Amino acid sequence: QVQLVESGGGLVQPGESLRLSCTVSGSGFRINAMGWYRQAPGKQRELVAEITTGGSTNYAVAVKGRFTISRDNAKNTLYLQMNSLKPEDTAVYYCNAVRFFWSWGQGTQVTVSS
Repeated sequence: QVQLVESGGGLVQPGESLRLSCTVSGSGFRINAMGWYRQAPGKQRELVAEITTGGSTNYAVAVKGRFTISRDNAKNTLYLQMNSLKPEDTAVYYCNAVRFFWSWGQGTQVTVSS
């Protein structure tokens, strides 16, 4: 059974950076495209970045140029480097596959506020 554990969130000021990590236990990480999702209060969960097994990436317009998704298949870990953070990036961030969903992890809270 796959388990997703996100970490790295926190409280930062606008313009600062954070690096999120997602460790995936069980099988399946290496053979699936993966994504970072976020859910802000009162809003639906949205996909912000995705990466294929071959390393191709795609980003939501709102984060393009500021966020970078990467993966380390040897460590079964997904990363999200977030630069130039804005208050509107405040949300709980989750990782999961993109063509289907495993059970969601607990997420990691990112709060951007001055």
